Amino acid sequence: MAPDKFKGSLSAAEVARSIGRGLGEGGLAWRALPLADGGDGSAQAAVDAGYRPIAVDVVGPVGQPARTLVAFDGDTAVVEVATTCGLQLLGELAPLASTSAGFGEALLAARSLRPRRIVLALGGSATTDGGAGLLSALGAVFLDDRGRRLVPCGGTLADIERVDLTGLASFGGVELVAASDVRNPLVGPAGAATVYGPQKGATPDDVAALDAGLAHLVRRLDEAGLPASLSASASGAGSAGGLGFAAMLLGARLVSGADFFLDLLGFDEAASMADLVITGEGKLDEQTLAGKLPLAVARRAGSVPVLAVVGHNALGEDALPEYGIEGIWSLSRLSGQDTSADPELSAELLAQIGCDIAFRRA
Repeated sequence: MAPDKFKGSLSAAEVARSIGRGLGEGGLAWRALPLADGGDGSAQAAVDAGYRPIAVDVVGPVGQPARTLVAFDGDTAVVEVATTCGLQLLGELAPLASTSAGFGEALLAARSLRPRRIVLALGGSATTDGGAGLLSALGAVFLDDRGRRLVPCGGTLADIERVDLTGLASFGGVELVAASDVRNPLVGPAGAATVYGPQKGATPDDVAALDAGLAHLVRRLDEAGLPASLSASASGAGSAGGLGFAAMLLGARLVSGADFFLDLLGFDEAASMADLVITGEGKLDEQTLAGKLPLAVARRAGSVPVLAVVGHNALGEDALPEYGIEGIWSLSRLSGQDTSADPELSAELLAQIGCDIAFRRA
């Protein structure tokens, strides 16, 4: 049982337990391995795999108090964007006012644990500040043309006159790994603002202002002595509103979120001992085919059969044999209700599917 979360409804662990209940009723033994791909739920997936949960209070994307989870196993710490500066923390979208400062605070909390490695899960961001908020929380000082300290966010990037990096926290001796499956550069027609800004509430005028602000940030960081222009053009710099860019400046290496978390959580070993792998996510669509977690699971499962259980199958296919998925089961075929807003109904339908799978394979 290796699912991702059903966003807005059930965590990955709850999905696995619900399907597993039905499998058990049908006489199949099962093991749960809740997964994530670098988006929301990544820290919880690590906790479900045995990491210790550490609650950390941070500032949210628009200044409100927020609480995030740092997962730690004594060697590796996992911090995530989604519960520090994520869209899920906003009542109203704030494309210009949101900041990634809370993610910086979580990163400092993780560093205080003295890990050998910190994993930055970059999915689900509400921000397009190029990671300026993150750098500010780590000790960088952003000043305007009158020498006044700025609170960096998407809407204030163009006001930055100088960046003082004297107090920037060091991560020497700590391996930083940024997990994301976004491959966009920071600025331009394929950049963070242009491609992802509208999803975060940005109007066309906002997108233009944000993209210009990100380009301005790059110039100011270049002047401060960082390799900003080089990092801004790199694949993945535009992930999480530019947090990929800031992570590179801190020395992080960017990796595929899905594959990295499969490695981190021990998927290959678990799958090698299974006769069947069941994966899934809330919605199966074209984005899934671009390489999201269910396809990574199917590719890594090798000769073990793979089924997908999803909330809704927007592809309309009963199987994806070309991707290694021999059957697809969806909640939306069993109920006309919006299961994404009803965790209890989702759990019951997942158990029903689990029971059906078990009897069909008996």
